[in-house]
Amino acid sequence: MSRKNRAEAVSGWLFTAPTIIVLGLFLAVPVLMAAWVSLSDWHGVGSPFSSDVSFVGGQNYAKILGGGGLDEQNFGTALRNNLWYVVFVVPLQTAVALGLALLVNGRALRGRGFFRTAFYFPSVTSSVAITVLWLFLFSSTGAVNKIISWVGVNGPNWFNEPTGLFHLGAGNPPAVLADHTMLGISWWEWLAGPSVAMTAFILLAVFTTSGTFMLLFLAALQNLSPDIDEAAMIDGAGAWTRFWRITLPQLRPTLFTVLTLGLIGTWQIFDQIYTGTKGAPANTTLTPAYLSYTSAFQSQQWGVGAAIAFILFGIIVVFTLLQRWALRERPVSRRRMRWIEKGSVR
Repeated sequence: MSRKNRAEAVSGWLFTAPTIIVLGLFLAVPVLMAAWVSLSDWHGVGSPFSSDVSFVGGQNYAKILGGGGLDEQNFGTALRNNLWYVVFVVPLQTAVALGLALLVNGRALRGRGFFRTAFYFPSVTSSVAITVLWLFLFSSTGAVNKIISWVGVNGPNWFNEPTGLFHLGAGNPPAVLADHTMLGISWWEWLAGPSVAMTAFILLAVFTTSGTFMLLFLAALQNLSPDIDEAAMIDGAGAWTRFWRITLPQLRPTLFTVLTLGLIGTWQIFDQIYTGTKGAPANTTLTPAYLSYTSAFQSQQWGVGAAIAFILFGIIVVFTLLQRWALRERPVSRRRMRWIEKGSVR
């Protein structure tokens, strides 16, 4: 390397050194310590690197993935609850956010600044405060219970119903679903769907996160060139065709970002559960993040809690890779290519 290149390399390391040091101390080191805890029998007393802490290998992981005890059953229940939460929240919040972005980006809407602020406001509200308010609305004396009583659905304990939405009013489960289990719970329970309480949290998540993702979609929409859309309009393409074949493909990078952030956020749901139900009723709102906290800080099973956290990390990585594959670039159709060429000429 020449003297100039060496000087530039040294300057680059000097400028990035503070960030590297901070990330190393507060991110890399804690992650490595947690990895060791997940492989040890540390119980939260003293240093995890002391001589009385033993290496147990994958025993903590085996306990929650196939131990056959309460730890496995609780993890299976938490995973089922969180899976249904992800299945409902991610598509709903993405669709609502995109719909709101299209609405406030339209020229026909008056007062767009007001609506942008109104839609975004729930996203900046304290999660603790809004969770308390949400649970008050869904309580036995709350406004939601009052409204649904007008259509004949009433009862003070409907929010505490542990049965999943898909099994409300169902009879005895089929033997093939009741006799086979996975992670300590039957297939019938896996297919039960979210409980009423978890459904309330699903609605809460959509209400509080759609505004943030709306801004991401809105910024992307405002950066799109109108020429391709106009070329498609001249060819007679309708509004839905232009949206599906012109606008949406151009939003793929933003869509990937929104879905990735949505997946990460939904798999890490904790503060709403901690503030609200603490897993009740009957563990139907228990999530892996909250289970990791209770296993470590309440049950003093620090190895199990750390193992749950790393399994959750692996789940997030797998879902992100699957989503990246689903949103990969695909060949452009001839019709869309013709519209792009016309738009470029214009």
